[in-house]
Amino acid sequence: MAPDERKMVIVMRSDLRMSKGKIAAQASHAAVNCAFASKKRDPRNFDAWYSQGQRKVVLKVDSLETLYEIKAVADAQGIVNSLITDQGRTEIPAGSVTCLGLGPATEAALDKITGDLSML
Repeated sequence: MAPDERKMVIVMRSDLRMSKGKIAAQASHAAVNCAFASKKRDPRNFDAWYSQGQRKVVLKVDSLETLYEIKAVADAQGIVNSLITDQGRTEIPAGSVTCLGLGPATEAALDKITGDLSML
């Protein structure tokens, strides 16, 4: 993949031990939020990502603190992001921060932030 190709990254908290279905729902929330925000605030990256097939990668971290660290770096670099907080209707307490969506942005920009994380 070329460094100017776009992708979206979802960083999921593995310490919450969510079911596969819950993980899928939370990742979907992050992807939708990031897509809408990007279309409005960063249409160049959104259009490139959309035309390239809307690539999404789901990675994991083992703590809320690490998720916040990644968000701080994304904010500092001007990368669209969305922190997802659960409503508590199913398997985890209300207010639990479950994941962070990043992008879409160039692969190079996102890999600087998340390149050392493992796939979920």
